[in-house]
Amino acid sequence: MTGRSRTRLDRVRASVGIAQLALQQVQDDLSADDVDARELAAILRELQEDVDVPGGLFPMLAQVVSTAARRAEQIEPDRDGDASCPLHEAAALITDNAGQRLNWAARSLDPQGDVE
Repeated sequence: MTGRSRTRLDRVRASVGIAQLALQQVQDDLSADDVDARELAAILRELQEDVDVPGGLFPMLAQVVSTAARRAEQIEPDRDGDASCPLHEAAALITDNAGQRLNWAARSLDPQGDVE
C-alpha cells in the first residue's frame, strides 16, 4: 500500500468513526423515553430526506456505495462485474428498500407529517 493510499484509508477510517459517533447520538435520541410518534416520524424522515442538506443519510450512503461501484467497474479484473454488480445492488437496496421502508414507517406514525 502506498503512502497516498494509506493516507486515504486513514481519512476514510476517521470519517467512518465520526459518522459512527453521529449515528450513536441519533440512536441515543431515538432511545429517549419522551420520543412520541410525531417526533419519531420526523427523525425517520430526516434520515431519508434531510430538508436542510439535500439528500439525507440513506441517499448519501447509497451515493457512496454507487461511487465505489463505479470505481470497481474501472479496476475489476476482466470487467466482469464481480465487484461492481453487488455494489450497485447494495446501493439500490439502500435507496429502494431501506429508504422506502423508512418513509412507510414515518407515514404510519404521523400521516400529517408529509404535508410540512
